[in-house]
Amino acid sequence: MIDTSSILAVLPELVLTAGGLILMLVAAYAGDGSARLVNALSVVTLTVAGLALSCSLAHGPDAFDGLVRADAFSVYAKALIYGAAAAAILLAPRYFLSNGALRPEYPILILFSAIGMGMMVSAGDLLTLYVGLEMQSLAAYVLASFMRQDERSSEAGLKYFVLGSLASGILLYGVSLLYGFTGTTSFDGIAVALGDGVGKGELFGMVFLLSGLAFKMSAVPFHMWTPDVYEGAPTPVTTFFGSAPKVAAMGLTIRVAIEALGPAGLDWQQIVIFVALASILFGAVAAIGQTNIKRLMAYSSINNVGFALIGLACGTPAGVAATLSYLAIYVVMTIGGFACVLQMRDAHGKPVETIASLGGLSQSRKGLAAAFAITMFSMAGIPPLFGFWAKFLVFDAAVAANLTALAAFGIAMSVIGAYYYLKIIKTIYFDEPAEAYEAKGGAVENIIMAACSVVLVFGYLLNPLLDKASAAAAASLF
Repeated sequence: MIDTSSILAVLPELVLTAGGLILMLVAAYAGDGSARLVNALSVVTLTVAGLALSCSLAHGPDAFDGLVRADAFSVYAKALIYGAAAAAILLAPRYFLSNGALRPEYPILILFSAIGMGMMVSAGDLLTLYVGLEMQSLAAYVLASFMRQDERSSEAGLKYFVLGSLASGILLYGVSLLYGFTGTTSFDGIAVALGDGVGKGELFGMVFLLSGLAFKMSAVPFHMWTPDVYEGAPTPVTTFFGSAPKVAAMGLTIRVAIEALGPAGLDWQQIVIFVALASILFGAVAAIGQTNIKRLMAYSSINNVGFALIGLACGTPAGVAATLSYLAIYVVMTIGGFACVLQMRDAHGKPVETIASLGGLSQSRKGLAAAFAITMFSMAGIPPLFGFWAKFLVFDAAVAANLTALAAFGIAMSVIGAYYYLKIIKTIYFDEPAEAYEAKGGAVENIIMAACSVVLVFGYLLNPLLDKASAAAAASLF
């Protein structure tokens, strides 16, 4: 039954839908000249949707007969998604302007993608899960190939579409198996069915479902699309891919694992531990030889997904809370890192992506060099920066859940992973100067870069708020 309270539960999605449709009409009527206006109004729409989250939380836990969850977990995840989406929109105009591709469709696609991501983290049913995931993915395929005249961008979009379609098929097969053997698509119903024991059919369905979700997170062994898409897609799009969809995919995986597959914890825990170990190891090792900064960030994202999954592998409220805190800090690091990458421009204003071009940056652009160093040190998990706290939380949760070996492996791989982050800092501060970048960066990029750097340095002051929010979000699942 659809009532007022159910409408309030999806109010953020309704705001984004109305905003996206109106802005699409504006873009169609005013043409490319409206790009900056649509950009600004898209950020306003995301802000209003963020404010509407309080209405969805006031409604209650379930809406539309359990198809949608409106709880603290969904509010937490959506707040991260909307913030990351807004940052990706704000960082875009200067980049696309320099490439002659500033068009109003970009922020509109992000708005529609945000609707899908909101449905993902609010899903209470396998059908809602799939609809939300596909809505997010369809917009993402177009965004990856947004610069149609760029061969790399077109290739990235095609690869993402082909591999994404394969992953969607795998996930849908898992959904059909779970429905066939449990007789329901509801998360609560699946949990009840699994409580009577996990049969082989249900186990296969679980494996296929988690495999499809692993692709969306770019976790090993379903990571193959990530480096090529990150490198080929326009840098603002890569910023978006590295932040908001990661939160949505991880949030959906957490909800499915805890709410739907909770009684089968011992079964899915083994899968999550394997994926976490493989992602941490591969992400740490494969990034070492990279010469392109965007490909390095792609392998870094695979590595970070592995660390975040350590918290989920615990299967405890403390472990889920640690993963949620990790995601919040990871979003700040990713946006800050790509804000720095967007400043990598030669004297003519053309984007540069090679790590070698950072040589001597500390002499020509001291502020950019410092922001790069803060972000890289934080990603490496070096104290006292905020990235250290993210890793500490998941390792602490793992030890508390008697997964000491997993935590020890993660700590060891952190040392290996630190190498390629420190290599960038070494290039910036100690290598011979390369060709100088443009003398001054964009104002919006500078503001976002500075804000992220401040959070990474003084983020510990936010710990009481972050810990309380992540604990409340995790508790709502249990």
